[in-house]
Amino acid sequence: MNLLILGPTGGTGQQLVIQALEQNHTVTALARTPEKLKHKHDRLTVIKGDVLDEDLLNKLVAHKDAILSALGVTKTWKSHGLITKAVGLLVKAMTIHNVRRLILVSAFGAGESIEQANPIQKFIARVPLRSRYDDKTSSEEILKKIDLDWTVIYPVMLTNGPHTRRYRVGEKMEMKGMTMISRADVADFILRELNENRFVRKFPIIMY
Repeated sequence: MNLLILGPTGGTGQQLVIQALEQNHTVTALARTPEKLKHKHDRLTVIKGDVLDEDLLNKLVAHKDAILSALGVTKTWKSHGLITKAVGLLVKAMTIHNVRRLILVSAFGAGESIEQANPIQKFIARVPLRSRYDDKTSSEEILKKIDLDWTVIYPVMLTNGPHTRRYRVGEKMEMKGMTMISRADVADFILRELNENRFVRKFPIIMY
């Protein structure tokens, strides 16, 4: 497939780029700091730019088979509406160019998943990281109202652990203690979902 990957320089995004190329996809990666993406490949095109640049995003979405988003903020507690703004622009561009498939990495504790969270997870989502989680939740409300084939993935606590391909996925999951999932396995599931389409217009949770 011809893929556009957003947020390709973060931990999950880099794994997504590498694994997508290993699976023979053609990848366009949009990054504000492309030098952070060290991977080189003849099927990888890295574009320097801002995801909130509407004209650029519109050009990059054209002729793609799917959009994969690992967007997020890392060095600040505040999200400043990044995900909500980006999803709004992305949905507009996808509608114009008739690109239907979107897989977006959110976080467990956003949206309705907060109802399944244990006390520690609820505290993290509602106190120190509330701005980020509120932003992700707002972006989901945009998706619920549009006729596209989207999937919003809720990973639990992310680690830099190995690519195991052994994890659990479901819309309802029992939380015991501090559940974890590696970024490599999140990327694995994104590409599996891209092929299988098991969770279209759904919010799967991924964990060990």
